[in-house]
Amino acid sequence: MKAYYDFHIHSALSPCADEDMTPNNIVNMARLKGLSMIAVTDHNSCGNLRAVMQVAADDPLVLPGIEIETAEEVHILGYFPSIRQAEAMEKRIKEHLPFIPNRPEIFGRQLYMDADDTVTGEEEGLLVTATTLGVPDVFSMVQDLGGVAVPAHIDRSSYSILSNLGFLPPELAIRTVEITAKNRARLEERYKNLTILTSSDAHYLGDIAEMERYMDISTKTIPEILEKLTNKNA
Repeated sequence: MKAYYDFHIHSALSPCADEDMTPNNIVNMARLKGLSMIAVTDHNSCGNLRAVMQVAADDPLVLPGIEIETAEEVHILGYFPSIRQAEAMEKRIKEHLPFIPNRPEIFGRQLYMDADDTVTGEEEGLLVTATTLGVPDVFSMVQDLGGVAVPAHIDRSSYSILSNLGFLPPELAIRTVEITAKNRARLEERYKNLTILTSSDAHYLGDIAEMERYMDISTKTIPEILEKLTNKNA
């Protein structure tokens, strides 16, 4: 079956995201747009993931994820088999994330929310900053937790593995990359041997993807999604 997806969405926990990016708003917008599968990938945190998963109740299916910033300022999307592995990764990230006080008036608020969209707290440390983890460290940690590490928006001029490193390190055996919609057609041939994801990187509700990209899967389950991310174009 065709399962339409958006595997790169930010909630109001990411300071660069709109405060309307609440668990219920994200889930309901995904439903309105006909998506079968989503991932909320906040910067260096999965603090709103449990609420999103509770609201969604598998409609749409929520793939646990985090967008991790490496020491090289490369963004890596980590996708995990369960919320437990995502939270374990978040714990490791926090051990390597320098504490820089957030300035909400500059960067935006970082809001923790429950399944009723009630604000339950505010993250004081700035999340949109580099960890002390190198790209190989992040790949190793994600994979050790049974997850898949995906270099984000590799075609962008900043915060991408190509812009900052200049190449895909062969020792990482990268199988999956994310390419933005505007450049996918131009770059598909170059990366035809890799699985290619194209998601929205939505920071506003209206930016969540339409029914444009899909996976051809037999069962809508997280294990099958993770398998697809390493074996076949999405």
